[in-house]
Amino acid sequence: MNKIYLDHAATTPVAPEVFKAMEPYLTQFYGNPSSIYSIAQKAAMAVSEAREKVAALIGADDEREIIFTSGGTEADNLAIKGAAMALQNKGKHIITSKIEHHAVLHTCEYLEKYLGFDITYLDVDDEGFVSPESVAEAIREDTILVTIMMANNEIGTIEPIKEIGEIVEKHDIYFHTDAVQAVGQIPVDVNELKVDLLSLSAHKFNGPKGVGALYIRKGTRIVPQISGGAQERKRRAGTENVPGIVGLGKAAEIAGEKLESKAEEVSRLRDKLIQGIEEKINEVVLNGPRGKDRLPNNVNFCFRYVEGESILLNLDMLGIAASSGSACTSGSLDPSHVLLAIGRPHETAHGSLRLTLGLDNTEEDIDYLLEVLPGIIQKLRDMSPLYEG
Repeated sequence: MNKIYLDHAATTPVAPEVFKAMEPYLTQFYGNPSSIYSIAQKAAMAVSEAREKVAALIGADDEREIIFTSGGTEADNLAIKGAAMALQNKGKHIITSKIEHHAVLHTCEYLEKYLGFDITYLDVDDEGFVSPESVAEAIREDTILVTIMMANNEIGTIEPIKEIGEIVEKHDIYFHTDAVQAVGQIPVDVNELKVDLLSLSAHKFNGPKGVGALYIRKGTRIVPQISGGAQERKRRAGTENVPGIVGLGKAAEIAGEKLESKAEEVSRLRDKLIQGIEEKINEVVLNGPRGKDRLPNNVNFCFRYVEGESILLNLDMLGIAASSGSACTSGSLDPSHVLLAIGRPHETAHGSLRLTLGLDNTEEDIDYLLEVLPGIIQKLRDMSPLYEG
């Protein structure tokens, strides 16, 4: 049976070069980077080198602006809670959007519920774009933070972060972007984007799980969210995950080298997949934009009259791993908040399928999917009391 992985937005396989780079720091140079003996200092040097590689990938001026975390969720929490607590005497208003990852939305809800912050949740258009004008209109005297994702994890929309950043900068407000889905897929430059805070996660671009980073622009005030030692310039306590950090650094290095060629190849397969689905299956709706404003690896459709979970189960039986949305909402009976925000009716949103590509995918993978998916959809529709054929 074919084994085809089409859920790279959920996680990616660790690249062989990344695994090889990590291994010595699990078995040989296992010292605590805060210690002074040689095997510990070897680990400390490796952490420093990884910091430089991550900084280079996102265009940071100084590697000391990179703070290592346990992943994208922690990075989002540190950015939003940390900035909010540092600036709460100035104001308690935060602006975000309705299609953010739950790591952002639930963090904002926490601040709202427990610490009395006022959150504005911006609407998006039918392709998932946040309007820079809507950000400008939402800014108030007491606004201290704007947090808008760089690219949506479900429908692949690449937001106008640079334009939003220019607006936010004029008001002397902190600007955070959750770039977990963007880093390693498209070019990211923190200075061009004018962001003060940026979250990323290693396992989204062929690094290990359990490690990520938060870019904190020099001069940006943050209240640490984990108390303890003085690691990470006193921004994030706890002994560093040296093997994971080394893996993140290596993955960042590889991503930078392959960024252009990967985007070109993966977007070609993406467009073939979108065209094939629209030609072979009726009553389908593409979620998100087409072309350059969409992540190179993202395809997301709604299939009317069927349930997304049933599509996934049938694909899995044929050796294809896919998703109906964010992996972080797996098990939820509610339709995607992203699809509802772009105007999909509940019954349509329930029939969503997300296919996200990686460098390990081939033309043959796409051909096989396009061969089996129409039959799956027709079989499920034949069973639906809503479908009249």
